[in-house]
Amino acid sequence: MTVDEAGRALADTSVDDVTAWWRTEISDITPGAIRYHGYSIEDLIPSMSYAAMVWLMIRGERPSDWQERLLDAALVAAVDHGPQAPSIAAARMAATCGVGLNNVIATGVGMLGDVHGGAGEQCMELLARLCEDAVDPTGLRPAADRAVADYRAARRYVPGFGHRFHPRDPRRDPLLALVAEAQADGAVMGQFLHAAMALEASLAEGRSKPVPMNIDGATAVVYAELGFPPALGRGLFVLSRSVGILAHGWEQTQQGGRNKGPIPRTLLPDYNGFEPRTFDVRQLPRPR
Repeated sequence: MTVDEAGRALADTSVDDVTAWWRTEISDITPGAIRYHGYSIEDLIPSMSYAAMVWLMIRGERPSDWQERLLDAALVAAVDHGPQAPSIAAARMAATCGVGLNNVIATGVGMLGDVHGGAGEQCMELLARLCEDAVDPTGLRPAADRAVADYRAARRYVPGFGHRFHPRDPRRDPLLALVAEAQADGAVMGQFLHAAMALEASLAEGRSKPVPMNIDGATAVVYAELGFPPALGRGLFVLSRSVGILAHGWEQTQQGGRNKGPIPRTLLPDYNGFEPRTFDVRQLPRPR
């Protein structure tokens, strides 16, 4: 762009162009007034739970009782899994490195990727495909069998099922029970719940031990039944896990410690490189 073209573009830029640059339907902030999707903050503060506020901000409307209850349960279920979770461990290490809590939280959240933190989103995508493939509920099990066979042939884990630590994830049953109760009350359709159960049954076929849903699978059912797209499923998991990251980061700052690594200083990682060897300076090339 030439100087003259830039000048003309600047001259053609109106106040409306500037105010529309970050246009939003979410928040209306003016001097002395704060509104979210049209609701005044003065009315929301005494009447809205945090989970209901999350729903309002994302969906634009206040949730029903069941929507709030299910979202709240899913957010509660995924807050933490102890320092053995990479996101928590990384946050606690960051807390000993002289950074603030904002950096501590950012460190932990930054660990939540496709492998650690992304299985819920992937499970939601899988459940959606099963529901599309099955013409009616009777077709869910055959669709699940095909999906499991495809994952096994590719030597990949089925996202949302099995756990490296828990034989049966203790968060599974209460979440699925709530979804079943909501379906019985007509609050959700239940199609994603039944798709997940079909996957679970297919994974257990021919095995001595079942492969039950984990937290990612159970929350995927909740979020899918509530109508969230898969990408928001991951976002909501990050929002939930941030609570645990904050709690552990704060606890670590109270415990103290400096530059804590992943293992105590008295232990050293295994080394399997070269044996000790000397460096002969006579082998260096001579300057010309």
